[in-house]
Amino acid sequence: MEISVTPLKDCLILQPAVHGDERGFFLESWNSSRFSELGLELNFVQDNHSRSAQGTLRGLHYQLDRPQGKLVRCTRGEVFDVAVDLRRDSPSFGQWLGITLSASNFTMLWLPPGFAHGFYVTSKVAEFQYKCTDIYHPQSEVSIRWDDAELAIDWPLVDGSPPSLSSKDEVGLAFADAPLFDNRPAST
Repeated sequence: MEISVTPLKDCLILQPAVHGDERGFFLESWNSSRFSELGLELNFVQDNHSRSAQGTLRGLHYQLDRPQGKLVRCTRGEVFDVAVDLRRDSPSFGQWLGITLSASNFTMLWLPPGFAHGFYVTSKVAEFQYKCTDIYHPQSEVSIRWDDAELAIDWPLVDGSPPSLSSKDEVGLAFADAPLFDNRPAST
């Protein structure tokens, strides 16, 4: 497993070792001992798997009262994945990172608690999987607008068409109005 730091504090790009031949491939996406050796002491309690059509944008989501750390990857197709640092005491507060995750590049992204997360499907269909350090807590979920002018995320919209959004994301908050993390949540 190779780990690369990003401009966002504590947010990491992970590249697993992929073993393949003409029959296919094998990779280890999660191993608590190996991650621990790399300095990532994580306790995942929930796995999620979504399938979305091209042009779907999910996010930017986070939970305020029960913040989740997420290890995310795309296992079919391709997405543009975005992390936004919402921790006021972080040197990268208010900054975002966008990265292509795909079934062919095997890249994973670690977002610690205190980040908003979203992704946009650039392929015809994408399947997205992620492990979470806390359970889903809908009472404290917040959605920030995908097109917030202050964040100015450069989404690679297919044909420049507006994304397909859920009703929740259509009424997302402006970054300036969103509740944020005053103290960085403890990593889990």
